[in-house]
Amino acid sequence: MKKTLFTIFTFLLMVGCKNETKTNPEETVKNETEKVTIYPSNVLPFMDEWKILLGDGTHVEDLVNYQKKDFFYVENENETNWVVYKTPNSGITSRTSSNTRTELGQKAHWIPETGGKLTGTLKVQHVSTTGDATKASSYSVVIGQIHSHEGHENEPLKIYYKKFPGHTKGSVFWNYEINTEGDNIGRFDYSTAVWGHNFSVVGESSETYPKEPENGIALGEEFSYEVNIYKGIMYLTFISEGHETIKFTKSLIQSEFATRKDIPEQVLKVYANRDKGGGVEREIAYAGEINYFKQGAYNQANAKSTKSEIYGGDIVKQYANGSYAEVWFKEGTLSSGTEPKI
Repeated sequence: MKKTLFTIFTFLLMVGCKNETKTNPEETVKNETEKVTIYPSNVLPFMDEWKILLGDGTHVEDLVNYQKKDFFYVENENETNWVVYKTPNSGITSRTSSNTRTELGQKAHWIPETGGKLTGTLKVQHVSTTGDATKASSYSVVIGQIHSHEGHENEPLKIYYKKFPGHTKGSVFWNYEINTEGDNIGRFDYSTAVWGHNFSVVGESSETYPKEPENGIALGEEFSYEVNIYKGIMYLTFISEGHETIKFTKSLIQSEFATRKDIPEQVLKVYANRDKGGGVEREIAYAGEINYFKQGAYNQANAKSTKSEIYGGDIVKQYANGSYAEVWFKEGTLSSGTEPKI
């Protein structure tokens, strides 16, 4: 009997020691501290070639191993890491814009004749749900652009995503801003649809939306773009599974809008409220002018031009009530321009 009791006691003691080893709090703490932080620069290794402006006005020049909660960070979805760019309708922005951004700016600059190439694979997760449907910029975000660094500092390219409230599908389109001859009065964007509508399609009233595009892109739907500038010509390619691949060619060194008769009807409609009704472009467009790429989330919704709700500028309230833009990128490259394969 004594031997039996001793055996049972020994067994229980061994089980207790084993269980204690399993739940050792020191080991738990150690495992937690060994978790590795994944930064945007781990997902998109070209981050050393960019600087960034965040939607709260933060400027950062060194993006290697950098992130900021609620603006620029990594999310993992179905074992894929995505870099998140998030920005409110109202915050602190650049000197030349009323729109906030969490957006990369290329450190190196180039002229169209030298060129460069930018690619991105992304999905738009959210655009502002407030705004005025008659204003072309409402409910939209710019996800890639070329920006001039001299002259009028215009934008030869802005790639947009836009979705009206209540619609399932939104539109992807790109705008070209004329490089105005002389002063900058009467400048305009000319818009071209990729999937869905272009910039000029708006509602009949502030709360009346146009017909939903049949071939549009939904929030959360993945697509890619390539911007290739080679010997002064811009070659654009847009790809998305289940959609037709779309390509465009546009000269950045020879204007299509150098005289009044060249101004498209679309422009006269969109900019009809401007005194000049649209200016003209210098014949050489952006030839010889310094440019650079931008990529991320450049929110086009603001209280001034689109009547978007900003909750007194409180960023937390804006995020909680749909007054923000959020874009996720999983791939991107930055390189020299290459001869296109036609």
